[in-house]
Amino acid sequence: MSKMKKVIPILLAFLFLWLTDQQVIEANTAYKTFTEDGYGRYVETQTAYTVKQTIVKFDDELFKQAADLKIGKDGLFYIADSGNQRILVGNKNEELVRVIGKDILKKPNGLFLSHDDKLYVADEVAAKIFVFSLEGELLKEFGKPDSILFGKKEPFVPEKVAVDKRDNIYIISRGNSNGIIQINANNGDFIGYFAPNQTVVSPLTAFRKAIFTEEQLSKMIDSIPATAKNINLDEKGLVYTVSQGEKVEAIRKLNVGGKNIIETDVYDPFPVSIETGSLENIFVAGENGFIYEYTSEGNLLFVFGGRDDGRQRVGLFSKISAVALDEKDQIYALDPEKNQIQVFQPTEFANLVHTALRLYQNGDYQASKAPWEEVIKLNSLFDFANLGLGEAYFKEENYKEALASFRLAKYKTGYSDAFWEIRNEWMRKYIIHFLVLIIGLVVMKKILDWVEKKYQFWHRFKQKVTKKYEFKLVKDLLFLKNLLRHPLDSFYRIKHENKTSVLSATVLMFLFFIIFILEKYFSGFIFRFVKDGVFEIGSDFAFVIAAFLLTIISNYLICTINDGESTFSHMYSGFIYSFAPYFIFKPFLILISNVLTFNEVYLLNLANFLIYTWIAVLLFLMIMELNDYTIRETFKIIFLTLFLMLITALLLFIVYVLISQMIQFVISVFNEGVYRVENG
Repeated sequence: MSKMKKVIPILLAFLFLWLTDQQVIEANTAYKTFTEDGYGRYVETQTAYTVKQTIVKFDDELFKQAADLKIGKDGLFYIADSGNQRILVGNKNEELVRVIGKDILKKPNGLFLSHDDKLYVADEVAAKIFVFSLEGELLKEFGKPDSILFGKKEPFVPEKVAVDKRDNIYIISRGNSNGIIQINANNGDFIGYFAPNQTVVSPLTAFRKAIFTEEQLSKMIDSIPATAKNINLDEKGLVYTVSQGEKVEAIRKLNVGGKNIIETDVYDPFPVSIETGSLENIFVAGENGFIYEYTSEGNLLFVFGGRDDGRQRVGLFSKISAVALDEKDQIYALDPEKNQIQVFQPTEFANLVHTALRLYQNGDYQASKAPWEEVIKLNSLFDFANLGLGEAYFKEENYKEALASFRLAKYKTGYSDAFWEIRNEWMRKYIIHFLVLIIGLVVMKKILDWVEKKYQFWHRFKQKVTKKYEFKLVKDLLFLKNLLRHPLDSFYRIKHENKTSVLSATVLMFLFFIIFILEKYFSGFIFRFVKDGVFEIGSDFAFVIAAFLLTIISNYLICTINDGESTFSHMYSGFIYSFAPYFIFKPFLILISNVLTFNEVYLLNLANFLIYTWIAVLLFLMIMELNDYTIRETFKIIFLTLFLMLITALLLFIVYVLISQMIQFVISVFNEGVYRVENG
């Protein structure tokens, strides 16, 4: 017993030191790990993968410009050793098993292991797809399809290859923008092109196509969609591709019909390889050395790695050409310049995230809550954990907790769904009380109207106050409601009876700013476009005041040189008073937006459309009435005003740039002078 008392503290101390050492190892990686928050921004998180091993050769066979990597069912590595014109097959002990394709292959660039244990090799120099047995016997080879549907002038430079369970070969050919080439693996017949990338048409290009003649369009450079960079398939037969230079759908998960079924907001600009894991998670490697892990639905879990600066640090790359995963979800990343494979193993944090994700995907929502909560304890900024926790609560019909979790995750769709359920429950519980309250208010209003009509208490009170006090500013502000009922008459009275003033218009302009701030920062969460905790009141104020003054002054100057009859004070008042629908109705929409969901978003959009259309009509009538213009002249004035505003904005921007450069020059000269003085 006494010996045990001595041994236990030693074991505990050893365990403590071992755990501390493990944490230090994870914390001192040469790279950082990031995840995506609810706004699509990178936030740092715990290390998700650490380097376990580095493979530089199989026995004495080194790699040279290795282009691709696959891992077989038996755990063997198949490496497209492009520089040595061969396929190397080795095991995890770095032992060479065999060499495939020697004296046959020219430049093997892509590999794929088929469901029937065959090795497909895309050779871009030989311009063929070679099919080998896993023992290295050449079984078949496929060249350029001779079908007229393929196209006589279309290039066939196979870079990557994949094969589905129906024996359809998918080939990526460099420079062929028609899509992924499909060939039948049994007879070599050309099946067709699959899922071509879409061309991203800029607004300028669309405008040119609308106004240019056919001859002019023929001289323009055609917008050719990018060719996919790599391809892979999962067990379900879904096709995954990555493309470079694409602003849209750089990562695609394609169904049988060639339709992309995922969307990713965060992706590498130069993806080169794509692979799937045991959870159907998607792993993408970027050419610049970063590795991304997404869920099967396209949510970013982790991104890590990066480019090595020449110090040969573990976990960083000169370049990545391929990425592969084994049955334990260990990541194998191939570096063709360092000529090595770095093996990454998941950390406890990554395993915790994967455990929660696995339980949720299997429908065990109750069990998934505990690991999600543990992830949040370890990193409160890991928004995907809040999203997963919210989904688990929602499946359990615990909508209040789901609402809170979705709010933390900034997940508007889930928040809307949870709020819909909570609102329905509230309405079922209190709908009778609500109706009674409405009926009571209506009855009360009827009674007050009857009393006022008979005894005129309120009317007499207003008359006494009006006689005793002369509130010119209040009268001017209340004139706002006349714009809604009699706009032409109101603009006439502004011009000839001075029913408004510069002071009242300025007060309304500040009221506009207050409503603008309320809409921007205090609308319902699902209709708000600003990030939580971000307040830019100063810049908002400058923007609103500058926009008003620039528009009013530009319009006044244009009207002045076009025989306009309005004074600046009338133009100033008329312009601001034309926003009457905004002042009167917008506050109600801001309040209502806090109790609406995405199911009623059309109501909010319709109301906003009517408000802004109403304002546009009032502005048009204001310019026409105050300046005594015809409808045609008014359109001309509006166009010239917009043009002047554009020119003014460009001039102000140029002045800003020149002043900024002058300030930077003065600062650099001052710093240079200080440096020379200090260094003699």
